[in-house]
Amino acid sequence: MHKLLTELAARGFIQDVTPHLETRLKTGVPLTGYVGFDPTADSLHVGNLVPVMGLAWLQRMGGTPIVLVGGGTGLVGDPSGKRAERPMMAAEQVAANVKGIEAQLRKFVSFDGKNAARIRDNAEWLGQLELMEFLRETGKHFTVSYMLQKESVKTRMETGISFTEFAYMLVQAYDFWHLLQRDGCELQMGGSDQWGNITAGIELIHRREGKQAHGLAFPLLTTGSGNKFGKSEDGNIWLDPARTSPYRFYQFWLNQEDADLERLLRLFTFLPLDQITALITAHTADPGKRAGQRTLAQEVTAMVHGAETADRVIEASQLLFGGATQAHSSHEAYRELVDEIPTTRVSKETLVAGLSLAEALVTVGLAASKSEARRGLEQKGFSVNGEKIEDPARGLGPADLKGGKYILLQKGKKNYALVVAE
Repeated sequence: MHKLLTELAARGFIQDVTPHLETRLKTGVPLTGYVGFDPTADSLHVGNLVPVMGLAWLQRMGGTPIVLVGGGTGLVGDPSGKRAERPMMAAEQVAANVKGIEAQLRKFVSFDGKNAARIRDNAEWLGQLELMEFLRETGKHFTVSYMLQKESVKTRMETGISFTEFAYMLVQAYDFWHLLQRDGCELQMGGSDQWGNITAGIELIHRREGKQAHGLAFPLLTTGSGNKFGKSEDGNIWLDPARTSPYRFYQFWLNQEDADLERLLRLFTFLPLDQITALITAHTADPGKRAGQRTLAQEVTAMVHGAETADRVIEASQLLFGGATQAHSSHEAYRELVDEIPTTRVSKETLVAGLSLAEALVTVGLAASKSEARRGLEQKGFSVNGEKIEDPARGLGPADLKGGKYILLQKGKKNYALVVAE
C-alpha cells in the first residue's frame, strides 16, 4: 500500500491529495477507497477512464476498491463542472444506466479474492433517508458560507443554482460517511472538479466521527492541442461497443498525437514505467512506425473489449492501412469493416455470372459514373483486394472473394469499400 501514491504520481494521476494520506499509507494497513460514477448514460466513456484506472491501481497495490454507482444522486444531478442544471432523469432510466455501468467496471477490477472490489448503489440508502434525519445529522455540520466557497457553487452563482444542486455536496458527503460506516472506506477519489465534494465528505466524517478520512483528485485531461480528451468529431468515445464500435475505439487511440503518447501510456495502461520509457525512446527514433500509438491502442482496446476483439480490429485496420496479407485475412477481420466503410451486398449468383468492376465502383460510391470508373482504372487509380487494376473491362467473380464472402475495393490511398457476397 505504501507505494500507491508513488506509482500514481509517476503516472500522472494526482492533481490534489489531502496531506495525511501518505502517512496513512505508510502504516501498511490495507486501505479501502471509492470512486463515484454518475449514471447519466448506460455506458462509461473514455473520459471516465482515469478514475477507473485509479481504482484498478488501488486494488493492485493491495487496497479494496468500491465502485459507487449514483442511482440515488443521479436523480438529482451534480453541478460540478456544469454551467446549467441538467434535466432530471426518470428512476427507471437511472436504474437501467446503473446496470450498464456496473457491467463495464467489472472489466477493470476483480470482484474475487482477498481485496475483492465491491459495488454499491447509493439509491439503497439515500432512498431510505428521512429529511429531518439528514438535516440534523448532516446539514448542521456545514455553514452556508462554507458551501458558497466551493468551486462547483461559485461558478454557478451568476447563472443560478437550484437548492437541489446546492445541496448536492451534502448528499455526496453523506455517501462518504455511509461508506466509512458500512465498509470502513477511508478514501474518496475523483476528478479535480469533485475536489469540493470530496473535502466536504472528509469534513463531515471529522465532525461526526472524529476520524481522519482522505481524498485524492485526478487531473481533468486535455490533449496537447487543448481540446477535452475523449472526444471525437462524432462526440464521446464510449466503452459500449454498441455506441462506439471496437474498430473506431481502436482508431481513436491509434490517432493520438506523438506529444500526448507518454502521458496516455502512463495513465491508461498497466505497462511498467521503464517499458514505457523504452517504447517512447524507440518511437521517437522512428515515429513513422507509430509504435507508441499501436501499443497504446492495442493495450486499451484489449482491456475494454478483450484480447480477441483487439486482435480482430488490428487485423481489420491493417487491411485498410497496409501490412496485412489479404489472402490470409480472417472472415472476422472483414466483418469488422462492414459498418465502418461503404458496403454493398450482392448475391453469389451475380458474381458467378460476372459483375462489372466499373459498375461495382459506382454502386459503392467510389466513382460517380461508369465512365469515370473506367478512366480511373486505366490510370491505375483503383485496387481490388490490394492489387492495382488497369483493365477497364475487369470483372469481379468468386475468385476475388476473401474471408469467404468479401471483396475490398480501394480508390487512392484512403477511400475504401466492401462488396459482400451473400
